[in-house]
Amino acid sequence: MFLSDRSTRARSLETWREAASLVSARWEVFREADAEFRSWAYASYVAALDAEEAAAAEMAGLLSRKAA
Repeated sequence: MFLSDRSTRARSLETWREAASLVSARWEVFREADAEFRSWAYASYVAALDAEEAAAAEMAGLLSRKAA
C-alpha cells in the first residue's frame, strides 16, 4: 500500500506541475494578446488558474491524509 500511496502522490504532484506550467503559458498568451482576443485569453488564463488550484487542493488532501 505504501508504494500505491507514493505513486498517487507522485501523480498528483505531476498533475499540479503540469497545471502550473499551463498557467504560465496562458499568462504569456494573455500578455501578448491583441485587443480582439484579450477577453478570450484572460478567460483561458483564469481557467488554467482554476485547474491549478484544483490540483493543489488534491495534493493538500493527500498530504493531510498522510499526516493523519
